[in-house]
Amino acid sequence: MRIHSLALAACLALAASPAAASSFAGSSAGTSAAGSSASSGSTSGDDKIVHQARDDAAGFVASDGAIRGAMLEAALRHLRERHPELRGRSDMQLARAILAQ
Repeated sequence: MRIHSLALAACLALAASPAAASSFAGSSAGTSAAGSSASSGSTSGDDKIVHQARDDAAGFVASDGAIRGAMLEAALRHLRERHPELRGRSDMQLARAILAQ
């Protein structure tokens, strides 16, 4: 489980950087890995919280930050607490990274 959390943090960090976002979002490995682990029922706490925030993240991105759902707020807080390297990322960068998974 610890390895899975570290992989999630690495993916979020890569997806949140402007140069890597398009290559990560377009890779089938990134999307299939997140999708299959999220539906297997054996996901870590990070994966569940992030997966549950996808709809809120979509609303946030689509509204250019005007719509802030409770699930997204919880995921952003959780990610920043668990992964200090993500604290410097904006809410928009993290929301886009959540959607890119």
